[in-house]
Amino acid sequence: MRLARENPQWWGYQRITGELVGLGIQISASSVRNILIGARIGPAGQRGGISWREFIRGQAQSLIACDFFTVDTVTLRRIYVLFFIELSTRRVHLAGMSENPDGAWTAQQARNFVFSPPERNRPVEFLIRDNDGKFTSDLTRSSTPRGSG
Repeated sequence: MRLARENPQWWGYQRITGELVGLGIQISASSVRNILIGARIGPAGQRGGISWREFIRGQAQSLIACDFFTVDTVTLRRIYVLFFIELSTRRVHLAGMSENPDGAWTAQQARNFVFSPPERNRPVEFLIRDNDGKFTSDLTRSSTPRGSG
């Protein structure tokens, strides 16, 4: 019941069962569900607490997301374009283009973006990115000036 209360938005009875099995506690998903029902603990996402949308809105001033899109040219070359988007204003910043971006190039573009003259109300604290191989650990270290994120 503690796992359900501490993780109200994302942990349902199946996730809790998986966590317990991982800890060596053998229990069925239906048993966990029945225990939660008996304790009047509702399904994940309906137990109160802050929603993902509310969290993003509350942190938007310090959140930046980045990704790549590709452009195929008439000469059959593929160019990767790195962009950043400020979640609070939805302002998009094109950071650079390369035919062969690697982790070092991507990290340098992030440094250039983060340390450029700020037009933002708050400094960048968190960077949202996917698990693309071009986003190495160098990117996270270089794009978060205060070591967060």
